[in-house]
Amino acid sequence: MQAVQSGDARAYARLLREIAPRLRQFIRSQRRTLNAADVEDLVQDVLLSLHAVRATYDPQRPFMPWLLSIAHNRLVDAARRYGRSSAHEHQVENLSVTFGDDATNTESELYRDRDLLTQAIRQLPRRQREAIELLKLRELSLREAAVATGTSVGALKVSVHRAVANLRKTLTKS
Repeated sequence: MQAVQSGDARAYARLLREIAPRLRQFIRSQRRTLNAADVEDLVQDVLLSLHAVRATYDPQRPFMPWLLSIAHNRLVDAARRYGRSSAHEHQVENLSVTFGDDATNTESELYRDRDLLTQAIRQLPRRQREAIELLKLRELSLREAAVATGTSVGALKVSVHRAVANLRKTLTKS
């Protein structure tokens, strides 16, 4: 690792070759349920972390405990990521496809009639029409649209909310 810190590319390649199997073994011993692909992902994550912090290694101290603490931290990070993502996942079996039947798409079809939508937007009050045109059609940010209209962000939000409500009413009647 001292040679790596001094810029020796061969030493760096050799170090990576030598520590990768040890990292795999360490990760497998800590997380026995992981499949081979997940183990490789974690090994790569540890190697990337090693690359990013290699300058912080103190040559006066042992290398392996330093490396294994990095590996431990990456394992903890991975467990947190897994916990966050799996907390929002639910096992689902054989659900029918949403919107598979044409009868379920009737309301959304109204919004696809361009002429009808254009006519409904033209009928909106001026501020609501400007808000829809700037935010929804031109896709400006709230800040950009506020500057363009000379109004506040809050006023634009209210205008868009009212405009969408009015458009729903108009398009539903049609």
